[in-house]
Amino acid sequence: MSDEHRQYQSRAEARRAREAREAAMARRKRGRGAAVGIAIFIALAVVGGGGYFVFDKLRGDAAPDYASGEPGPEVVVVVNSGDTASQIGAQMAEMNVVASSAAFYEAAVQNPAMSSVQPGYYHLASHLPASEAVAALVDPASRVGSLVISEGRQLHDTRDVNTGAVKRGIYTLISEASCLPGASGDLDCVTVDELDAAGAGSDLAALGVPAWALDQVRVVPDRSRQLEGLIAAGSWDFDPAADATEILRGLVSGSAAKYEATGITTAGANVGLNPYEVLIAASLVERESLPADFGKVARVIVNRLAVPQKLEFDSTVNYALDTTELATTDQDRATVTPWNTYAKEGLPATPISSPSIAAVQAVETAPPGDWLYFVTIDAQGTTLFTRSYEEHLANSKLAVESGILRSGR
Repeated sequence: MSDEHRQYQSRAEARRAREAREAAMARRKRGRGAAVGIAIFIALAVVGGGGYFVFDKLRGDAAPDYASGEPGPEVVVVVNSGDTASQIGAQMAEMNVVASSAAFYEAAVQNPAMSSVQPGYYHLASHLPASEAVAALVDPASRVGSLVISEGRQLHDTRDVNTGAVKRGIYTLISEASCLPGASGDLDCVTVDELDAAGAGSDLAALGVPAWALDQVRVVPDRSRQLEGLIAAGSWDFDPAADATEILRGLVSGSAAKYEATGITTAGANVGLNPYEVLIAASLVERESLPADFGKVARVIVNRLAVPQKLEFDSTVNYALDTTELATTDQDRATVTPWNTYAKEGLPATPISSPSIAAVQAVETAPPGDWLYFVTIDAQGTTLFTRSYEEHLANSKLAVESGILRSGR
C-alpha cells in the first residue's frame, strides 16, 4: 500500500468523490419508503434468521470483499431518507468503500446498529472489508456536514456586552461542520470568510434565494447581511465537500421550503405584510420575546406599522453593532443604521436573526389587540403590554427598578 493511501484526500479530491457519488446516485433507481432507520430495520429483519440462510444458499459463492489492511482514500457517502441497506450498499460499492454491495448487505444484516443510521453525510475510508465499512457507518464520529441552528441565531458572531461571551454565528457553525481531514492530516474546512464572500454574491438564484424575497434582498444595504434570516432554525445536513456557494444554496432553498409550508407567501396579507416583511417581523418577535408572548409582540409590530409609529426595538440597535444586550445606550439608539428602529421608521432592512417557525406563524396569525407598547420587567421574562403610553412609562419604571433596563456600559 503506497503512502498516498495512508493520507486523507484533499478537499478537491473530496469534491471529485462527491461528483462520482452524485453520478452513482443518478444511476440508482430510487425507492420510496419511511425514514431510513425504519427502512433499514425492515430490510434487515426480512433477511434475518432463516431468510438469511435461504439468501446464502441462493447466492452460492461468497460476495467479493476487500481484505483487511491499509484503507484507501476517504470519501463522503450520503444516506438519503428512505434508503434501504441494499441502496446504501450499492452506493458504497460505486464509491469503492466496499468491494460489492452484496458483501455490505451481508455485513449489515449482522450489525443491529444499522437500524439507527440517520439520513446525512458520512466520511469513510475506501477499500474496507464490508464489516468494517458497516462499523464505520454506524459510528457517530463518521457523520459530517450536520449542524443545528438555534432560533434567533445570526449569520455572524455576536458578543454579549456584559459578559464578553461570543455567540457563534451561522457561518461559524457551517464552517465547523464542513471540516474534513486534509491531505496533510490537518482539517480542511470551508472558512467563514469563504461563506461570507459567497453569501454576499450578486447571483441570488445561485444562493437559492426564493422568488418572494428577491426584490428586497437585491437592495439590502450591506451585502454581507443579505442572507440574514433566509437560513431557518433547525437541524440541517449538507455535503461538506461542496463549496461555500453550493452549501449556502442548499440551506437557503431548504429553508424557503420550510417557510413556505407555513403559508408565508400568502398569509402575510392578513396583517398587511409581504412574505419577506413577515420574515423580518418574525425575527423581531424571536429576539424580543418568549414564545408565550410571540402573538402579542407580533400584534404590537403590526399595530405600530399601521399607525405609523417607530418600532423602537433594542434588538435592532444591537443587530447593527453585532452585540447582544437587553438595554442599549442613548448613543447606540441615536446611531442611524438601516436596522435601528429608533432612528428609522418601519421595519429594519433585513431580518435580524433566523426566526423559529412558531415566530413566523405568530406574525401570520397575529391575534387581535390594541397594544402599542410592551416591556420586559424582570429577568424571568415577564412582559407587560398596553396601549397607553402613561401605563407603559409606569411599566418601564418597574423594569428599571429590577435592573433589567440598566446598560452594562
